[in-house]
Amino acid sequence: MTSKAYRLVILSLYVAMALILSYIESLIPLPLPIPGAKIGLPNIITLVSLLTLGWPLTLLVVIARIFLSGFLFGGGFSIVYSLGGGLLSLLVMSLLLHFFKDKISIILVSVFGAISHNLGQVIVAAIVVQTTSLLLYFLFLMVLAIPTGIFIGVTARELMRLLGKTTIFSKLNLPQKK
Repeated sequence: MTSKAYRLVILSLYVAMALILSYIESLIPLPLPIPGAKIGLPNIITLVSLLTLGWPLTLLVVIARIFLSGFLFGGGFSIVYSLGGGLLSLLVMSLLLHFFKDKISIILVSVFGAISHNLGQVIVAAIVVQTTSLLLYFLFLMVLAIPTGIFIGVTARELMRLLGKTTIFSKLNLPQKK
């Protein structure tokens, strides 16, 4: 059985790492004509958290990261948009991992997470500006979500592989891969 204190330490580390990745991402200018497009670096931590802690605790990681990064590097609207994208992405990835855990790769989960993150943000934007014409914008974001989702998925997969060689998560009773 894992102690609550141990889980809290892991949870805090995830929030801190996701916040650091949010900051790093804010420093990386993407040479794209699409405003708001990002790589999604904090989603590496979201995926690792989903695989190690499950969705209820990952929900805390996502919400904490969104509010902290919004207050530190963004603003009120960035929090609203990020919540729309982050929560829809978390829901989709959690459902995929729950129903297809042994049949779907972490890379594909990440791609669906990236697409749903963009969809969530576009839905929030459409509600804010009260127009559905932003759905065309979603098509451009979806094209970008595929390579970024692959990158995030590969990175999370390799991080999980490396973490599996340590004893950090031994108290979390993770399923061992052969």
